[in-house]
This record gives sequence, structure tokens and C-alpha cells, in this order.
Amino acid sequence: MHKRGDVVLGGLFEVHYTSVLPDWTFTSEPQQPSCRGFDTLGFRHAMIMAFAIDEINKNSNLLHNVTLGYSLYDNCATLIIGFSGALSLASGREEQFLLHENCSGSPPVLGIVGDSYSTFTIATSNVLGLFKLPIVSYYATCSCLTDRQRFPSFFRTIPSDSFQVRAMIQILKYFGWTWAGLLVSDDDYGLHVAQSFQSDLAQSGGGCLAYLEVLPWNSEPSELKRIVNLIKTSTARVVMVFAHDMHLIPLMEEVLQQNVTGLQWIASEAWTAAAALQTPRLMPYLGGTLGIAIRRGEIPGLREFFLQIHPDQHDDDTYGNLVKQFWEHTFHCRHAPPPSGWIEAGGALCTGQEDLQKAETDFLDLSNLRPEYNIYKAVYALAYALENMLQCEPGRGPFSGNSCATLKTLQPWQLVHYLQKVNFTTSFGDEVSFDENGDVLPIYDIMNWQWLPDGGIKVQYVGEVKKSALKGEELTLHEDKIYWNFESKEPPRSVCSESCPPGTRRARKKGEPECCFDCIPCSEGKISNKSDSTECISCPEDFWSSPQRDLCVPKKTEFLSYHEPLGICLTATSLLGACISAGVLVIFIHHRSTPMVRANNSELSFLLLVSLKLCFLCSLLFIGRPRLWTCQLRHAAFGISFVLCVSCILVKTMVVLAVFKASKPGGGASLKWFGAVQQRGTVLVLTSVQAAICTAWLVSASPVPHKNTQYHNDKIVYECVVGSTIGFAVLLGYIGLLALLSFLLAFLARNLPDNFNEAKLITFSMLIFCAVWVAFVPAYVNSPGKYADAVEVFAILASSFGLLVALFGPKCYVILLRPERNTKKAIMGRGTTRE
Repeated sequence: MHKRGDVVLGGLFEVHYTSVLPDWTFTSEPQQPSCRGFDTLGFRHAMIMAFAIDEINKNSNLLHNVTLGYSLYDNCATLIIGFSGALSLASGREEQFLLHENCSGSPPVLGIVGDSYSTFTIATSNVLGLFKLPIVSYYATCSCLTDRQRFPSFFRTIPSDSFQVRAMIQILKYFGWTWAGLLVSDDDYGLHVAQSFQSDLAQSGGGCLAYLEVLPWNSEPSELKRIVNLIKTSTARVVMVFAHDMHLIPLMEEVLQQNVTGLQWIASEAWTAAAALQTPRLMPYLGGTLGIAIRRGEIPGLREFFLQIHPDQHDDDTYGNLVKQFWEHTFHCRHAPPPSGWIEAGGALCTGQEDLQKAETDFLDLSNLRPEYNIYKAVYALAYALENMLQCEPGRGPFSGNSCATLKTLQPWQLVHYLQKVNFTTSFGDEVSFDENGDVLPIYDIMNWQWLPDGGIKVQYVGEVKKSALKGEELTLHEDKIYWNFESKEPPRSVCSESCPPGTRRARKKGEPECCFDCIPCSEGKISNKSDSTECISCPEDFWSSPQRDLCVPKKTEFLSYHEPLGICLTATSLLGACISAGVLVIFIHHRSTPMVRANNSELSFLLLVSLKLCFLCSLLFIGRPRLWTCQLRHAAFGISFVLCVSCILVKTMVVLAVFKASKPGGGASLKWFGAVQQRGTVLVLTSVQAAICTAWLVSASPVPHKNTQYHNDKIVYECVVGSTIGFAVLLGYIGLLALLSFLLAFLARNLPDNFNEAKLITFSMLIFCAVWVAFVPAYVNSPGKYADAVEVFAILASSFGLLVALFGPKCYVILLRPERNTKKAIMGRGTTRE
């Protein structure tokens, strides 16, 4: 189809879909291929370009005083025919070339709209790109065409497959489909999509491919059977297909044969609108399909232009021949003679009175203009590029010497410069501009194949995905409008492994994609607080993992508390011992004039009772949360109290021995060393030594509170570290030394006469004291945390009660219950009687 003009634009369209190729031989009369199978929609695509150029020529605001013409070629869905047509557009219409012809001047066309296939476009652009002839495709989506080095003059008004792939990945993410299969055609379109999909899916982390299969061109039954069987047995419920409908028809026949239902199909733009697949026979399998479709547009005035088409308008030219073929195909009639190259006409003769408005044809269905809208935008993009070129002011041009291009001197590469800067808005409201790779600002419609209750089929718009300069890529879905072909009427689940809940981490299954994993519970002390965590994180030092391992909780604290049963018992026992000591002291003070009290060195007894009370009370410092002052005071108070107590016992023992010695002839001189002053002085000196030891210990290596996490991972044990083990050992050793010395002296005096014999009670009390503290050392060393404190408190209380009961029990018994024995005569008499 040709139309003259000041500037001629070329076009490549699929008006026929099969061809018979001749034998290519060097003969004097070249044979032409014959095209068969009239494609109504392909013819409509060509007429869209004719309409757009006619509309531009009528527009006084665009290309004023410049007339556009066109030269349109049919590719017959065959690469060699389409490639030949592109070369003809670039070099001239003549089919025979004359030698020595002057070939100077502008080429016949300054730009081409086409082609409809990525493979065809790649072949054409590879050659015509060498001459910088602009090609604006309306249907070639291969992402490989964005290579500006290889295709320097290629543009397109349809988004590239790279954006389509990202759009499909967004749909997968939206519905949580992380496990899907991918089928692609065995051509540039499918193979580049497969490569792009694998890399983009890995980068986005949106999921994994359960399988990737290439659909055969020759529809080999065994291969299709294998692919469908793989789809059937796979756990993936989502199947994405990047292929043309010619590949889908044999595949779906095999799907029907094996009755593979329960799948969610996702269609690429190549077959989203394929009417051949939208049949009641296939809808049980393809119903609910989500498809990515070319942006739909509206073109005012197009219907009126189409209704003007009539075979009588043009006779005996290419335009007229194609219209006659369209007429014969639409009304099933024939012309006499048939159009040139058309051999499929049949039926009654065409009268020319047929009404196109009443014809059953898709040609006039303008409700879903998608590739047609891209063709319309492609023609206008070339027109606006020419308009910008014509408005160039001399001396301010973009070329060398600030020159401008003119219609007479225009070169294709100059038009490429202006085409790169095109920016206009269509009457439908869409902005058209090209990026540095020649890609248009991308936008796709999301369509849904709906099976209506009355058995009808509808392809419903349910959303869109687009890229804008401000917001980037964004997906909009109206989920309430989507028809799901499942009993639940909800989106299916398609995952290799279910999501790992918080508290677990993903462990990839060996030899399988990363979407296939096991959920491993986090170990103690580690958590994961979100789903599908790849690793567990450790809790801070003072925190521990909850039982569910989903959050860190403060560690339990452990110390000998006043609120736990053990602490309460020890506190009560300590207070009881202090009260008993105070009670005994009151009894002794009240009966201080009685022989029993006076005979037992009342002053040392009072001091001993006070020291025992301090021993009972110092045990309270070991109960409660350790603090610096309690850690420093507890051992000092314990050491000094017990040394005071044992010093009093030691002095009492020495006094007993001195009194016995003085009772013998010539022994009175020994008592002068054990008067009241000497007794007090001895106790003070002995106690001062322990005070000095404690002071040195506190100054050199003071006990401090410590948070111990070694005993239990989930607990913090608060304890007092002794600071200096040597200091603690010296403190205990000094107490032990005094106790052992008291025990030995009392043991030596055990057989003295009864009137002096308090040594037996001292011997027994020291035996209890030493036994308790000998048992304490290994028990203390082997007890962790609060139990070490409990052992020490128990040792303090046991030894204190042992001393209190052994030394003062018998005396209180006599004072309170046997007062008749609390007389000097009775005390002295016992000794006499036994002698």
C-alpha cells in the first residue's frame, strides 16, 4: 500500500499469516512469494497507520504545508519476506535495479513503523541501524532491543519485556506466589524473557522457578506431553507463559487431554487477548487467567474512516488489491478477476453493495484498541519529530556549525536525534517520550479472563502497572473484580515451603531452590522476630529468648531473696536466734546476782551473748540482692562477730584453767593475769586482729556485687565475689585458729572438778562449731549462686545456735526451771558430793 507525500514513512505489518516461498535461483524473472491466510487484525493495523497519516495531514497545527505519505509492506508472518520488505523500504520501491543509476539524494522513507515480531525487528534493525534509519516498533518487546550500541536507531511504543517481567514479578509478590513455573517460546522473545526473568527474580527475592521449559516450534507431541506432565506433577500452582497464541494452542490441547486443572495461568501480552484460546472448551482450564496487556487506547474518528473503505475506491493498485482481499474475506465472496496474488477467493461474486457495518467481523470492534494504539502513537512520534525539526531556527540547530536539517537535505540520523527528544500527550491522555534506550514510558493493563454464569467469556480490566518519573514502578489491582477459577473463589497458594513463623529460621534444602526450605527453631538465647528469617539473632547480654524464640525477654534474676521460701526461713531463723540471744541476755541480767550467773564470769557471758546476737543478725546481710555495701559489710561483720564470740569463749576457758590452778596451794599468783581488765584487753586484742584482717582485705581487694551468667544461660545470678580468696581464707583461718585453741584448752579442762567445770560445755560447743565450719568449706565451694550464700548463712546460724544452746541452755534451765539449784551451796555441794 502506497501513498505519495512530501515525506514518506514506511510500515511493516502482518496482513497475511502464511506464505509459500519459491525456489530462490538466479533467473531472468525473479519469482515472488505468495501470501495466504488473510489476517483481518493485521489489515486493521495497516489501516491504522493510514488513518493516522490522513489525520496528521488534516491537522493544521502539525506539519503545516508538509504532506505525509506512506509505503506499507506485508511480512506474511515470515522473516525473509519481512526482511525483504524492510530493505525495499530503505532502498526504494523498484524491484529491479539499474546499473550506473544515480543513487544520490534522500532515501524513499525517512522512518519505519514496525515490525510486529521481535525476531523480525532484530534482523531489520541490525541492518538498517547501520544507516541510522529510525525504526519505531509497536509490538517488538524483546529486552535485547534496548542495546543502543547494536540498535542505535530503534524505538518502540510498547514496553520492553524487561518491564513486563518486572510487572509479572510484582503480581507474584502481590499474591504471595513464590513458587511458579515458566514456559517460553523458542525464539528471541521467549529466550530473552527466560534469561531476564531468572536474573530479575533472583535480585528481587520474590520467589523461585519450579521449572523453566521452552515450547517447541514444531508442536512435537512427545515434548508437549512431557511438559504438560511436568506441569501436572509440580507443586507449583502458578504457570507463567511468554509465547504467542500459536504455541499455546497445541499446549492447551495437551492440557485438555491430560485434564490438568487447578492451575493459575498468567499470560504475557502476546496472548492475553488471543481470541483463539477464549473458547468454552478451554475455559475450565484457562478461566481466571491473569494477563498483561498492551495499554488500551481510544482513537476518535477511526470508525468513520474504516466505514469509508470500499473496493471501488482504488482500482488496479496495491491498495485496491488488499481492500478487495479484505472484502472477499469478510463477506465470503469473490471478485472477477481475483486480486493479484490472491488465490483463496471463492463463493459468489462480490457486488460492492455489501454493508460493512452489518458484517460479522472483528475489524470494526474498536473497544479494545491495544497494538493499534501503539501504531497510532508510533506514527505521531515520527510526525512530532519532523515538526520539531522543521521548527529549527537557522544558526541555532543541533548539528555541526549550529545548522538545521531541511526536507531536501534531511538524513535519517538527523530524524533519530529529534525522535529521541519527542515528548507529547495523546488525545487519550497518555504521555509519549523515549528514554536513552528508545523505550517508551512503560504502562500495561492487567486483564482477567472471566467465565460468566451464562457461559459467556469476558476479558476484564482489573488493574495496571506503570512506571512514572516521580513514583517509579507501581502496581494497582482491583482484587474485588478478579474472577478466580477455584472452588474457594480466592487466590491459590503456590509456595514450595510454607512461611517460617517467628522463632524459626529458614534452612535451605540441599540441591533445591532457595524457596524450598525447612523451618529450624532458633537455639536458646537467639530469636527471629519476623517470618522467613534466614538467621536467628543473639539476644543482648542481660536478655534471653522467650519460649517461642520470637522476642528477647529480660533474664530471670536469682539471689537469696527475702521473698522466697528459703530466704524467709533463714531470715526467720536468724531473727529467732537474735531474739533468743537477747532473751538469754535479759535473763542473765535479771539474775546477775545469782550464784549461777556470777560463777560463770557474768561480764564475759554478757559480751558473749551480745556477740552471738551480732552473729545471728549478720546473717541477714547475706539475704537480698547484693549491693556494694552489703558485699563489703557481710564478711567483715561475720568475721568480727565470730572472732568476738570465740575470743570470749577462749578467755572464759583460760579463766577456768587459771581459777583451777589458783585453787591449789601456791597457785594464787596466776589469777593476777586474768583479772577483768586483762580479760577485756585480751578479747579486744584478739578481735582487733580480725578487724585489721578485714580492713586489709577491703582495701586491697574488696568484695563487689557481680552478675554471673555462667551458672545458667537464661538467668543472671547476683552474687558477691570475695575479691581476694586469700583474704577470705585468712579471715576463716583466724576464726578456726581461735576455735581450735578454745577447743584444745577446754578439752584439757574437761575433767576439772564440777565447781569450776564450764569447760565441758565449752568443749561440746567448740566441737559443734568446728564440725559446722569444717563441713561448710567444701559445701560453700561447690554451691552455685544463691546456694553458696544459703550455705554460709546456714553455717552461721548452725554454729551460733550450737554455741548458744551448748553454753547457755543448761544454765537457763537451772535459772528458770530449777531455782533451788541456783544457790552457792548447791553449786559448791555438787563438787563436794562428787569428790
